[in-house]
Amino acid sequence: MVIRSFVGMQLSSAEKAARILPILESWYGDVTTELRYRNAYELVVAVVLSAQCTDVRVNQTTPAFFERFPDFRSLAEATPEEVFPYIRSISYPNSKAQRLVALAREVMEKYGGNLPQDPEALARLPGIGRKSANVISSVLFQAPVIAVDTHVFRVSRRLGLAKGNTPEKVEGELRAIIPAEYLGRAHHWLILFGRYHCTARRPKCGECVFRELCEWYVIQHTASPAPESSEPTEPASETPVSRRAGSESKATGRKLPRKGTA
Repeated sequence: MVIRSFVGMQLSSAEKAARILPILESWYGDVTTELRYRNAYELVVAVVLSAQCTDVRVNQTTPAFFERFPDFRSLAEATPEEVFPYIRSISYPNSKAQRLVALAREVMEKYGGNLPQDPEALARLPGIGRKSANVISSVLFQAPVIAVDTHVFRVSRRLGLAKGNTPEKVEGELRAIIPAEYLGRAHHWLILFGRYHCTARRPKCGECVFRELCEWYVIQHTASPAPESSEPTEPASETPVSRRAGSESKATGRKLPRKGTA
C-alpha cells in the first residue's frame, strides 16, 4: 500500500502537537497515576517501587509497608534489612530497599523531612532520577515539566513530535513545542495513547485517527517494515496512569494555544 497524500510531512512538530494534543485531551481529560498514595512521602515510595514493576503489584505491597514505615522519619531510622521483607514481591527488592532508606535519610538530613519541590533537587535523591522527578513534580507541585517514559518516547518519535534518540533529547523537544500549562497532562495523555493504541509490538494503526500525521505509519506502508529492534532503546521504567471517571468524551477540535501565549 502506498500513501498518496501524507499531511505529516508538511507540518512542523509544533503544528502536529497543536492538532494531536487537543484530541488526546478530549479522550482522556484529567488523568492521575494508578499508584495509590495519600501524601508526598507515599507517592515517592510508590514511584521508587514502581520501576520495572506493575502498579498493581506496588499497590498490593504498599499498605503493609506504610503501616510499618508511615513517614520519612520512620523509614530513615530503619535498615535495608528491615525494609526488605515488606517489598520482597517487588522487582529488585534488595537494591530498592537500600535506595528507599538512603532516600529517606537524605530527605531528613538535608530537607528536614520535607520533600524538595525543585525537580533538579528531586532528581538527585537516591532512587529517583530525572523521569521520576518530573512525574513527582508535575503530580504533587504542578510543575511545568514532562516526564519521558517508554510510551512517551515511542509515541513522540512515531508521530514526529520529536526525533531525539534519548529520553533527555525528546524531553527537550517536547518542552519546546508544548505550552507549559499542558506539559504535565500531555505526559499522561501520551502514556495512555501509547499503552492502549500506539503499542510497541502491534500498534492499532488501522483505527488510528492520527495516521495522516504519523511519520512511522507512512514509513511502514511505503517500505519494508524495519525490525522492532532497530528503534533506539527506550527507557525501562514507566509510571502508568488511569483516566478519571467521566473524562472520556468525543473529540472537540479545540486547538492548543501557541507556545508562549496565554
